[in-house]
Amino acid sequence: MSPTLHQAPSQSLSQSLSQAGSGSLSQPVIAVENLGFSYGDNPVLVGVDLVIAAGEFLGLVGPNAGGKSTLLKLILGLLAPQTGRIRVLGRPPREARRQLGYVPQYPTFPRDFPISVEQVVLMGRLGLGSQLGWYRPADRVAVRAALAEVEALDLAPRRIGTLSGGQLQRVLLARALVGEPRILILDEPTANIDQRVEGDIFELLARLNARLTILVVSHDIAFISGYVKRVACLNRTLICHRTEAVDGDLLHRLYHADVRAVAHGH
Repeated sequence: MSPTLHQAPSQSLSQSLSQAGSGSLSQPVIAVENLGFSYGDNPVLVGVDLVIAAGEFLGLVGPNAGGKSTLLKLILGLLAPQTGRIRVLGRPPREARRQLGYVPQYPTFPRDFPISVEQVVLMGRLGLGSQLGWYRPADRVAVRAALAEVEALDLAPRRIGTLSGGQLQRVLLARALVGEPRILILDEPTANIDQRVEGDIFELLARLNARLTILVVSHDIAFISGYVKRVACLNRTLICHRTEAVDGDLLHRLYHADVRAVAHGH
């Protein structure tokens, strides 16, 4: 069986609190304690501790099948912990869903579906207004504000299938923002776009971090280190590092291969 990162000692919750900063000692926005989860006989997460403070910009990295998607689903309340516990804004994840904005790696609808950008972003308002299913004028105002914030207001009338990869990511981000979340979670938001657009998206996230706590999953550890405050390395177990502590030895232990860090200019 391949070695995993849990060969290194896992952090205690107190260590996670210390790295997250003193502000997290009062009430972290996300607190994961001794979390375990398996699919059948296959353990995916083992003894995971993670504390995210209000206003943090945290990167989550790790190899494929290392547990990143499972951890996100647990934080979002789509799965329930088998051991340990999670609190989001002091509550179980299912009770805090309205405070979470989620940007998936891929859209959850066919790209050729005949729907406009404005209609896609309006989906993010479901559950905030009328219980009868119609949208209010205030919802459409919020849609335009969210599109303007991600610099995509001009795309509002376009069909979703006509967008480039970078444009689509901005629209999915607007859909997450229009629900007025306190925490923004993104699953590899730049996996299918070029490096220049990747930089634009992360510059936008850096601006949003002024008012939102952000958790972003990425494979590009060298790139995100220029933006995030900490990097959480997950391969069944989790260890957090300040970005300046990310080096070749850490990458080797995480990915079980020689990985070179490539500097990106911003």
